[in-house]
Amino acid sequence: MPRAISKISPDWWDYTTLDSKLLQDAAKLEAKDLLKLSRSGFKVVFHDTLEDFYLAEALEYIEAWRQSTPDNPAGICGPVGPTEQLPLVARIVNSLKLNLCDAHFWGMDEWVEQGKPVPQDHPLSFARADRELCFNRIDKSLRIPEKHLKFPSGDLAAYTKSYDQIRCVVMQGGQGEVKHWAFNDPVKRADTYRNAPPTPAEYRKLKTRVVDLHPMTVIQNARTSGGGNVSIVPTQAASVGPFETWKAEKVSIWHAGVHDNPFGMRLTTLMISKKLPDSAVPMSLLADHPNVQFNFYRPGIGTCEAAMH
Repeated sequence: MPRAISKISPDWWDYTTLDSKLLQDAAKLEAKDLLKLSRSGFKVVFHDTLEDFYLAEALEYIEAWRQSTPDNPAGICGPVGPTEQLPLVARIVNSLKLNLCDAHFWGMDEWVEQGKPVPQDHPLSFARADRELCFNRIDKSLRIPEKHLKFPSGDLAAYTKSYDQIRCVVMQGGQGEVKHWAFNDPVKRADTYRNAPPTPAEYRKLKTRVVDLHPMTVIQNARTSGGGNVSIVPTQAASVGPFETWKAEKVSIWHAGVHDNPFGMRLTTLMISKKLPDSAVPMSLLADHPNVQFNFYRPGIGTCEAAMH
């Protein structure tokens, strides 16, 4: 049976092209059901307060950096979205006087305009946000060396190679409304992929690259970062790929209920738990990663019940 045409944009693949029974099953899940979807290699964790949620996220930075030594360098790959953990990271480092001279950090992604990554003075620059919210707030005597900060904004091949040179203890992420981590969006419905999206095996080969962004991603980022002004949001980005993600020892996804919605959070949890990877839902490909953790802010889980507003 042919796949459904997207209800969002007929030129793209996305979760609305999945089997309707799977979508219905996801919508029926209650919060208590999500906890039961933990399995070997996939852990679901609830946090009852935002303070606990973002502190736990910040502590993953600290725990990763503490493992790094000159002869066994290690680090964390972190998102911008969420961002609330970043000032907490700086505060903890300063309080503990944790010297980060051996620590490493990868930024997940960066916007691209006219074929080039945006400069750090761009108002939406992710590297700028990382620096302003975290790294510039760390005491100068404790800061990560500049050469240990890696952003996908220059030599992308070198960025990819660094995952073989430095141990990525954890790759954090949020989940966008198109069900991506970083900017691993579904692909356009064209050419080879006109009748079916890439197989999970094909998609997992994708390295850090420049990505065409799904219309839903552009609209979401206008909502969360641009006051709804779609015209200022680029339609391309450089993104860490599945190829590098599978080199991370752990993938930790943080669901505060802001960047995606109650249905989306349920759908990817179900697909990963039941090992139903489909590249129309890129986050679901993590079903095949050996160590994934979904972290939920319990009040942000919401419901999928119809409610008129």
